[in-house]
Amino acid sequence: MVATDFDAERTYDDEKFSTREIYRSDRLKAVLGYFEPGQFIPVHAPDSDVVIDVESGRGLVRDGDDDRKVGPGDVVVVPAGESRGIHANQDERLEALLVTSPPPTDAEHEPVRVGLRRGEFDPD
Repeated sequence: MVATDFDAERTYDDEKFSTREIYRSDRLKAVLGYFEPGQFIPVHAPDSDVVIDVESGRGLVRDGDDDRKVGPGDVVVVPAGESRGIHANQDERLEALLVTSPPPTDAEHEPVRVGLRRGEFDPD
Protein backbone atom coordinates (compact mmCIF):
# COMPACT_ATOMS: atom_id res chain seq x y z
CA MET A 1 0.00 0.00 0.00
CA VAL A 2 1.08 3.55 -0.74
CA ALA A 3 -0.16 6.18 1.69
CA THR A 4 0.88 9.82 1.66
CA ASP A 5 -0.61 13.30 1.45
CA PHE A 6 -0.02 16.61 -0.31
CA ASP A 7 1.67 18.15 2.73
CA ALA A 8 4.20 15.33 3.11
CA GLU A 9 5.20 15.41 -0.58
CA ARG A 10 4.93 19.16 -1.28
CA THR A 11 7.78 20.62 -3.30
CA TYR A 12 7.83 23.66 -5.56
CA ASP A 13 10.26 24.77 -8.27
CA ASP A 14 10.55 28.40 -9.34
CA GLU A 15 11.34 27.38 -12.93
CA LYS A 16 8.59 24.85 -13.75
CA PHE A 17 5.84 22.73 -12.26
CA SER A 18 7.05 19.93 -10.00
CA THR A 19 5.73 16.44 -9.45
CA ARG A 20 6.19 13.77 -6.83
CA GLU A 21 5.57 10.29 -8.18
CA ILE A 22 3.72 8.32 -5.53
CA TYR A 23 3.03 5.12 -7.48
CA ARG A 24 3.93 3.47 -10.79
CA SER A 25 3.17 0.13 -12.38
CA ASP A 26 2.88 -1.12 -15.96
CA ARG A 27 -0.77 -0.06 -15.89
CA LEU A 28 -0.89 3.14 -13.86
CA LYS A 29 1.11 6.17 -12.71
CA ALA A 30 0.05 8.52 -9.91
CA VAL A 31 1.78 11.83 -9.20
CA LEU A 32 1.11 14.86 -7.07
CA GLY A 33 1.56 18.03 -9.11
CA TYR A 34 2.64 21.35 -7.60
CA PHE A 35 2.36 24.53 -9.68
CA GLU A 36 3.52 28.01 -8.75
CA PRO A 37 1.24 30.78 -10.09
CA GLY A 38 1.24 30.74 -13.89
CA GLN A 39 3.12 27.44 -14.24
CA PHE A 40 1.81 24.75 -16.54
CA ILE A 41 2.12 21.32 -18.08
CA PRO A 42 2.22 22.04 -21.82
CA VAL A 43 -0.45 20.61 -24.09
CA HIS A 44 0.34 17.11 -25.33
CA ALA A 45 -1.71 14.06 -26.40
CA PRO A 46 -0.34 10.79 -25.02
CA ASP A 47 -2.07 7.48 -25.57
CA SER A 48 -3.22 7.26 -21.95
CA ASP A 49 -6.25 8.33 -19.95
CA VAL A 50 -5.67 10.90 -17.21
CA VAL A 51 -7.68 11.76 -14.12
CA ILE A 52 -6.94 15.18 -12.60
CA ASP A 53 -8.21 15.80 -9.07
CA VAL A 54 -7.62 19.40 -7.94
CA GLU A 55 -6.66 19.60 -4.27
CA SER A 56 -6.13 23.37 -3.99
CA GLY A 57 -5.79 26.46 -6.12
CA ARG A 58 -7.38 27.37 -9.43
CA GLY A 59 -6.44 27.05 -13.06
CA LEU A 60 -7.55 25.46 -16.28
CA VAL A 61 -7.38 22.05 -17.86
CA ARG A 62 -7.26 21.66 -21.64
CA ASP A 63 -9.37 18.76 -22.92
CA GLY A 64 -9.13 18.52 -26.69
CA ASP A 65 -10.32 21.91 -27.96
CA ASP A 66 -11.98 22.89 -24.67
CA ASP A 67 -10.50 24.76 -21.72
CA ARG A 68 -12.19 24.06 -18.38
CA LYS A 69 -11.70 26.27 -15.34
CA VAL A 70 -10.94 24.14 -12.29
CA GLY A 71 -10.72 24.64 -8.55
CA PRO A 72 -10.59 22.64 -5.31
CA GLY A 73 -12.67 19.47 -5.48
CA ASP A 74 -12.93 19.41 -9.28
CA VAL A 75 -12.17 16.14 -11.05
CA VAL A 76 -11.49 16.07 -14.80
CA VAL A 77 -10.95 12.98 -16.95
CA VAL A 78 -9.27 13.35 -20.34
CA PRO A 79 -9.36 10.24 -22.57
CA ALA A 80 -6.31 8.78 -24.27
CA GLY A 81 -5.23 10.57 -27.45
CA GLU A 82 -6.94 13.87 -26.56
CA SER A 83 -4.84 17.00 -26.18
CA ARG A 84 -4.41 17.93 -22.53
CA GLY A 85 -2.55 20.41 -20.40
CA ILE A 86 -2.84 22.09 -17.01
CA HIS A 87 -2.26 25.78 -16.32
CA ALA A 88 -2.31 27.39 -12.86
CA ASN A 89 -3.92 30.81 -12.50
CA GLN A 90 -1.51 33.74 -12.37
CA ASP A 91 -2.35 34.63 -8.77
CA GLU A 92 -2.22 31.36 -6.80
CA ARG A 93 -0.57 27.98 -6.50
CA LEU A 94 -2.31 24.87 -7.81
CA GLU A 95 -1.98 21.34 -6.41
CA ALA A 96 -3.51 18.27 -8.05
CA LEU A 97 -3.39 14.49 -8.13
CA LEU A 98 -2.76 13.19 -11.67
CA VAL A 99 -3.40 9.53 -12.43
CA THR A 100 -2.53 8.20 -15.91
CA SER A 101 -3.29 4.79 -17.33
CA PRO A 102 -1.19 3.41 -18.84
CA PRO A 103 1.79 5.61 -17.95
CA PRO A 104 2.82 7.82 -20.90
CA THR A 105 6.04 6.96 -22.67
CA ASP A 106 9.07 9.22 -22.66
CA ALA A 107 8.49 9.95 -26.37
CA GLU A 108 4.89 11.01 -25.66
CA HIS A 109 6.21 13.60 -23.22
CA GLU A 110 8.48 15.29 -25.78
CA PRO A 111 5.88 18.03 -26.45
CA VAL A 112 5.95 18.76 -22.70
CA ARG A 113 9.71 19.25 -22.78
CA VAL A 114 9.45 21.43 -25.91
CA GLY A 115 6.71 23.58 -24.37
CA LEU A 116 8.68 24.06 -21.17
CA ARG A 117 11.83 25.04 -23.09
CA ARG A 118 9.87 27.58 -25.12
CA GLY A 119 7.71 28.74 -22.21
CA GLU A 120 4.58 27.86 -24.21
CA PHE A 121 1.44 26.23 -22.84
CA ASP A 122 0.39 25.11 -26.32
CA PRO A 123 3.64 24.35 -28.21
CA ASP A 124 1.96 23.45 -31.55
